[in-house]
Amino acid sequence: MARFMSVLNQVHKAELSGFDDLHAYSVNRPEEFWSAVWDFCNVKAQTRGDIVLKDADKIPGAAFFPDARLNFAENLLVKADDTVAMVFRGEDKVSRTVTWRELNETVSRIQQAMQAQGVRAGDRVCAVMPNMPETMMAFLAAASLGAVWSSCSPDFGERGILDRFGQIEPRILITCDGYHYNGKTFGISDKIEAVLAELPSVQQVVVVDYTGTADAAAAKLDRAVTLKDYQAPYQVRDPHFEQLPFGHPLYILFSSGTTGVPKCIVHQAGGVLLKHLTELQLHNDVKPDDKLFYFTTCGWMMWNWLTTGLACGCTLLLYDGSPFYPDEKAMFDFADNEGMTIFGTSAKYIDAVKKTGWRPCETHDLSTIHTMLSTGSPLAPESFDFVYDSIKPDIHLASMSGGTDLCGCFVGGNPLDPVWRGEIQGKQVGVDMDVFDEDGRPMPAGKGELVCTNAFPSMPIMFWNDPGGEKYHNAYFARFDNIWCHGDFAEWTPHGGMVIHGRSDATLNPGGVRIGTAEIYAQVEQIPEVIEALAIGQDWDSDVRIVLFVRLADGVSLDEDLEKRIRQQIRTGASPRHVPARIVAVADIPRTKSGKITELAVRDVVHGREVKNVEALANPQALALFEDLPQLQQ
Repeated sequence: MARFMSVLNQVHKAELSGFDDLHAYSVNRPEEFWSAVWDFCNVKAQTRGDIVLKDADKIPGAAFFPDARLNFAENLLVKADDTVAMVFRGEDKVSRTVTWRELNETVSRIQQAMQAQGVRAGDRVCAVMPNMPETMMAFLAAASLGAVWSSCSPDFGERGILDRFGQIEPRILITCDGYHYNGKTFGISDKIEAVLAELPSVQQVVVVDYTGTADAAAAKLDRAVTLKDYQAPYQVRDPHFEQLPFGHPLYILFSSGTTGVPKCIVHQAGGVLLKHLTELQLHNDVKPDDKLFYFTTCGWMMWNWLTTGLACGCTLLLYDGSPFYPDEKAMFDFADNEGMTIFGTSAKYIDAVKKTGWRPCETHDLSTIHTMLSTGSPLAPESFDFVYDSIKPDIHLASMSGGTDLCGCFVGGNPLDPVWRGEIQGKQVGVDMDVFDEDGRPMPAGKGELVCTNAFPSMPIMFWNDPGGEKYHNAYFARFDNIWCHGDFAEWTPHGGMVIHGRSDATLNPGGVRIGTAEIYAQVEQIPEVIEALAIGQDWDSDVRIVLFVRLADGVSLDEDLEKRIRQQIRTGASPRHVPARIVAVADIPRTKSGKITELAVRDVVHGREVKNVEALANPQALALFEDLPQLQQ
């Protein structure tokens, strides 16, 4: 980041002296900024064109590099030598290393197979895959031809897969034969067979061998061949890279789907590339000698983010399975064994390790790690303490927030400024973030709606099957005219940082006072007997009251003393207004496939409303625990 600022000062006479200057430059002089990012990050393209930003005042409607022609995959295959591109661990079942040469060669063969299949720019290629090297190889082959990629993890249910891929009609389906989780192996060929019966658009199924049963799975499935046989007829050659517009579709990502059939969010190749490069290279200091890890599945946008790490020339560390198998040390063993330098994970994972009482710094070296990334939900102040006290004191802890909607981050860390306990460091370059009140006025202090007031490259192109753009408009722009309203409840801190208080559509509103659920969780999760919590607003007596559900440690019951301690912790740590009217113990809490608790689905169940898409949940059976609870009838 400092080197990039030096370039801007020399070439553009920018006179930047710190991050605040850089951010202001990035949003006030976007043409110069994004042009400089292109050069600094060595974007490969057939042509860039003369126009950097067209219709900059239109959100949406702005177009970045409208005359450029490039290929996303070409910008990721930056090496072809015998150094290591990817290291893969599938729990204790699979351990593999892939060189850049092997990566290029496999991409070349898969690409030729897809070409022979007739795959062209705009065709959809979908995957039901773990986070393993073959997933990235298949994606790069598809992207090299201009095909549009979409993926989900193999633990998705049949309906969950169909609700996503059924909308976008893939031509090719990549699937594994099964997967490993928590020491057990699960086959998925029966599920894929049922999916194919309702996906007539699929011309070819390619089965990747992960559990040793690919041949049997391919023999069972209609239109199927193993990946080994799929690429076997083709000789290695330099991959071909179709040169396409900057705004050509690259990914289709999906909303969580807890309030209906998932929305299909279409992302553009050039925009995702530039946005990710600023986040990886500038905000997270990723260099060619780094070993970048993010614990993610292929159903979460952090997989797409991690994939772009190849563009930095670094080594990607991929992991599939339970992060707690065989025990809580698994990810830290991986870090030490491979010399991990950037450790990416979720706030929930950090909290879960903290609750074990184990201190990784006492059993592991961790000397190579310089950055720890956290996203998925707000990182509690106590988790900041845990990272610096029990993992590593001299680390850059970067809490990030953004999402599927932009396939990137709005706010996060930067390596030039201090990290403050409980705070996201601030804005990301190129996005002009603010907090608005109900009437669309900026709020220098206090809690309000997180908004973006400028155009940025990774804005979605559109939603699939939304010809008039109404769903797209309503998702982000219906609240404030020409302003992206993200749906997060946020506030600025005195340090210029930010605290995210949860989703604004799940925000509690007792007595007309808006309360973010994360504020309650931050207090409740300090109580050792509470493993996890979920809060909703229940309509009651012409108002809304807060109901707190808690999942307790084994052998713990919700007695009067524990209830009293929970309420006192919330009262003193947050405010009396945050104290729930009811506290209810439940055996499980429903969450999405990416591990986020789903407050909206629980709220619907409590109010007797239909949950429209339970297939979006990792544990839909948990919803039954919230039906007709006697504690909520009084």
